[in-house]
Amino acid sequence: MNRTATDTALMLRCSGRPVGRYVIHPSAGPRLAPRPYLHPVRTFGGLPVTEYGPADHPHHLGVGVAVPDAAGRNFWGGRTYVRDQGPTELDNHGEQRHLEFKLRDPDGFVEEIGWLDGECELLRERRTVAVTPLTTSAWALDFTFSLTNPAAAEISIGSPATNGRPGAAYGGFFWRAPKEARAPEVFTADADGEAAVHGTTADWLALAGHGWTLVFAGATPETRRDPWFVRTAEYPGVGSSLAHARRLPIGPGETVVRRVVTVVSDGRPSRAEAAGLVRKAVTA
Repeated sequence: MNRTATDTALMLRCSGRPVGRYVIHPSAGPRLAPRPYLHPVRTFGGLPVTEYGPADHPHHLGVGVAVPDAAGRNFWGGRTYVRDQGPTELDNHGEQRHLEFKLRDPDGFVEEIGWLDGECELLRERRTVAVTPLTTSAWALDFTFSLTNPAAAEISIGSPATNGRPGAAYGGFFWRAPKEARAPEVFTADADGEAAVHGTTADWLALAGHGWTLVFAGATPETRRDPWFVRTAEYPGVGSSLAHARRLPIGPGETVVRRVVTVVSDGRPSRAEAAGLVRKAVTA
């Protein structure tokens, strides 16, 4: 089947301005754990704030949902962390496959996605994405995902941390930012720097690069209980950890829901300004 450009990707527009390209049917190879993703995402001023397939981590695909261990399958891409063995090349990569749009508008969509092991569906995701203007220099990306277990047996989500690698609890919502000559700053309402904010919970967390700032906020109580996964020195990336200290079980027919709202801003807002933008974004 030959897909048209609109079948393959869609452009999200905020107040009529293009701010993000959503790739529906990725061309990534199996080792990258193919999945729908947003890239590029830009500020109102046109600055790119996402990265796709960088040399340091080719499996980092802009903004999306990625999990390194769902019932033993790798939906993150790259190597798998094996307890007492370390990062290991395994033929265990899954695929997130677009099934249909329930709603599709210029400023957002509702999508059904199958998380597949071959042709076996391990999880069914409903993804809701919307963009909202906040100020003349900032807009918000509202990203909700619901993971349902369609099987008759419990499955669980893990991370390298739950499999024995301390400090590596990545897996869930993840945003890969562009690598610049200087590492970005990261801060919360009361902490500064990667060491101080990584692995902690905070109502919001800001990543500030050259001319741009991203402010991430958990928009539900469950999401706010997930610690933040943060990298700035090695590469710039922020995620919300589904499996930080223990695996996350999903029983038959059960659903796990998370919602992260991200403020995309030109410039470098102060702490007070970042908090104000988050409040406006979450209640918009």
